[in-house]
Amino acid sequence: MAFNKNQNQNQFNRPQSDMVEDVVLINRISKKTQGGNKVSFAALVVVGDKKGNVGAGHGKAADVAAAIRKAVSAAKKHMIAVPTVNGTIPFNVTVKLGAARVMLKPAPQGSGIIAGGSVRSVVSAAGIHNISSKVLGSGNKASNVYAALEALKQVGDMYRKMELKKGEKNA
Repeated sequence: MAFNKNQNQNQFNRPQSDMVEDVVLINRISKKTQGGNKVSFAALVVVGDKKGNVGAGHGKAADVAAAIRKAVSAAKKHMIAVPTVNGTIPFNVTVKLGAARVMLKPAPQGSGIIAGGSVRSVVSAAGIHNISSKVLGSGNKASNVYAALEALKQVGDMYRKMELKKGEKNA
């Protein structure tokens, strides 16, 4: 079998993305129909650039690869900016979103990411190196991912308000 230079040229000349993609959950969905079973897949993916931007997306398709592709596309559309101070978040925050309750706390330098699986993927994709967290409510991975994103969004809002007040004081 000879290697055709032009056949896979697109594969080798593709620009490398600086985004980190982490597949959190893949569900197999089977629906009973008159002709038999219809099988599809749903994927939950967390995407981040490890520089303070992170997003999560959900995608459904007939095969796993297409579901992941759709989820990555949705995650990139819904990215949020997260402020970090010395590799951690600046404030404590607790969020309740649906049945999920997530608590995020800043941690000292060198303590690492102390978090459960779904929250760990969100904060590591955001580029946070030191954080302590606790999932207090639901065990549902999707709910916990969206609650962690909401918590990080609230941290960003509080940080921006603090910066505005600091700017008004100095002016």
